[in-house]
Amino acid sequence: MMPLTVDDLLPLEEYARRRREFFESLARYLDRYRRVRIGPRLTLLFENRQTFWFRVQEILRITRLNDPARVQQELDLYNRLLPGRNELHACLMLAATDEGHLADELAIWENLRGDELCLCIGEGRWPACLVTCRPEDLAIGTAQWVRFAISAEARRLLANFRLSAWFDMTQPGYLQESAPLSQEVRQSLLDDLQLSDRDP
Repeated sequence: MMPLTVDDLLPLEEYARRRREFFESLARYLDRYRRVRIGPRLTLLFENRQTFWFRVQEILRITRLNDPARVQQELDLYNRLLPGRNELHACLMLAATDEGHLADELAIWENLRGDELCLCIGEGRWPACLVTCRPEDLAIGTAQWVRFAISAEARRLLANFRLSAWFDMTQPGYLQESAPLSQEVRQSLLDDLQLSDRDP
C-alpha cells in the first residue's frame, strides 16, 4: 500500500472547514466496510490509507502542526502501520464495561497472544500477529495493533462469498466470534490486499 505523503494532506484551514464532512463520511465508511465486532467487548477496526489519512489530519488539526519536518514524522509513524504485501492491519479495541475497574478489566488481556484471534474462512484459520513484540507492550491499554498475514489460499477463499468468513477470539474467559462478514467488508479487505500488491 503506497505511503501517505505531504501532498496527500489538506492545509489545516481547509481541513478544519470541511472536518464535519470528512468525519461523517469516515463514520459511514467504518461502519459499512471496516468495523467487525467480536462479541460484546471487542471490535476490529481495519486500517488503510483512507483511515490513516483522517487520523493524521486530526493530529495536525489538534496540535496545529505545520512544521514540515514534524508533519513528516507523523506520516512516517502511520506509514509504518499501513498493511504491507499480503497483509491486513487492524486496531483491536476493548470496550470497558466499568471505567471504575478498568485495570481489572484489562488484566485478562495481559497475556493476549495473536493466535487467539483468527480470521476463519470455511475450514481455514489464519491467526493474527500482535504488531508490538515486547511483552510489556502486548496489553497496555484498550487498543492493540494486530496484523493478519494472508496467504494466496486465504485470499482466494475470502473472495469466494459462498463461504462463510468471520473472526473469533479464544482468549480464556472470552470465547466469542463475530457475525459472518458482509460482502461489503470482505470486498473492502480484498481491495486492501490488491492495493498492497502495488508496494514499491
